[in-house]
Amino acid sequence: MKLWTSAPGLMVALLITLSPAAGQEQPQAESQAKYQAQPSEPLQVAVRVSPPFVIKNEQGEYNGLTIRLWERIAEQNGYDYEYRETGLTELLDGVEQQRFDIGLGAISVTADRESQIDFSQPFYNAGLGIAIPDKTGNSWWYVAQRFISVEFMSVLLALFAILLLAGWALWLFERRHNQDEFSPYASRGVGAGFWWAAVTMTTVGYGDKSPRTLPGRVVAFIWMFTSVIIISSFTASIASSLTVGQLASQVESQDDLVNVRVSSVPGSYSAAWLERRNIGYQKYDNLEAALASVDNGEADAAVYDAPLMKYLLRQQDFELTTLPATFAPQDYAIVLQQGDARREQINLALLRHTRTAEWRELVSDYLGDSL
Repeated sequence: MKLWTSAPGLMVALLITLSPAAGQEQPQAESQAKYQAQPSEPLQVAVRVSPPFVIKNEQGEYNGLTIRLWERIAEQNGYDYEYRETGLTELLDGVEQQRFDIGLGAISVTADRESQIDFSQPFYNAGLGIAIPDKTGNSWWYVAQRFISVEFMSVLLALFAILLLAGWALWLFERRHNQDEFSPYASRGVGAGFWWAAVTMTTVGYGDKSPRTLPGRVVAFIWMFTSVIIISSFTASIASSLTVGQLASQVESQDDLVNVRVSSVPGSYSAAWLERRNIGYQKYDNLEAALASVDNGEADAAVYDAPLMKYLLRQQDFELTTLPATFAPQDYAIVLQQGDARREQINLALLRHTRTAEWRELVSDYLGDSL
């Protein structure tokens, strides 16, 4: 009894009594600190402007689907943060090198990126789309444009020169012996020869003018056979000038991309898809420039993320349309550092919010569709 009532005995009894409880509480405290402790400095959030997921207004403020989602996540978890605008490569490298804590935008989840960084749960399922010239309802205007194009006018000018040369050659032999039909004066005589060459080529044959001298008839004989070749070539040139644009823009699926001129943005998911299939493409700094290349005829089709492309086409004055079908499915997610302790918190808030009616209405407002 004295052992237990003495001071050393009392301390031993307390240690025996409290040691199991202390051993159980320690892991719980570490777990809570791991997920609840917040950094003293604001999170550095890299944002890549990619409407409608990240939009920057004239005041330098950010909005859009990804921004609205992140701000809801940050509000629920009590995160303090600062935005830093970057490009795609800088965003990914910055998160990998821990210069940024979070990355926001229309960032696709890929195996290569997953090996260097981490991602949240996907919040949007997208795919690649193809933009082509929109000729719906403008077929007559398109034909008119082709008739005044450089290609057509060049062919017409060449034909005019050949007719003039044939008419001048005939007048040269007929001017002295057939003055009734071919005036000795060059201004009228060459004009008459030009008229004769034109009606002979088109096989109209009015008969109002015809050569009488032997050299003149030799010229006429040669011209008749030459005309067959020239008129055939001219017809083919006109047909080619009128249809080359239409044939180039007839892209019905991704399988047709190998036969046309394609534009895209290097470093993007669409560029990687094209490279894997050995499809050459013209490189532009951003989506707007790639779409402009199709609009002005430098390219026949633009390939990029379908939701971003459709949104920009609604905002800009391009005479383009997108094919209804998308391909190469991809998921958009928030970029995180590997091993980020906040991942579970972010995923939980993300999954809760993206299943609400509020989120579906927001997607519909920006993209015109729903999840």
